[in-house]
Amino acid sequence: MSVKTDLCHFSLFKIYPGHGKRYIRQDGKTFIFINSKCQRSFFMKRNPRDINWTVLYRRKNKKGQQEEVTKKRTRKSTKFQRSIAGTSLAEIMAKKNQKPEVRKAQREQAIKAAKEKARGKKDTKKPAKPAQKQKNRAEKKVKSAAPRVGGKR
Repeated sequence: MSVKTDLCHFSLFKIYPGHGKRYIRQDGKTFIFINSKCQRSFFMKRNPRDINWTVLYRRKNKKGQQEEVTKKRTRKSTKFQRSIAGTSLAEIMAKKNQKPEVRKAQREQAIKAAKEKARGKKDTKKPAKPAQKQKNRAEKKVKSAAPRVGGKR
């Protein structure tokens, strides 16, 4: 013969016949609690996942579970080369297999081209007009202090 057991709504402990308290809310939902400690915690709106002695907490934090010693299977990752945006895989492999001297020569050539381009920009720019600004400053008149009129002193 099997005994019908209920679960506590808060702690999820087994409740045997003749034990626990049953609370029925106005909307008709039934809650069964194993003891007043669970009942009060439920009414205080405590989260059973945050209370150490509840089943939900123990499940969440993996407490008291006996682990079987089984090795997890790990897949070996296979190398796969993809092309990067704008360049194909063939171009990437060609650059990878180039000799360092050739690569160094290409880099220096690119640097020279960039420097020449920068020089060209500097030559086209005209120097600013600093002379006019200095003249404007000299022309400003300094007002003499006018006598105060009215009010308390």
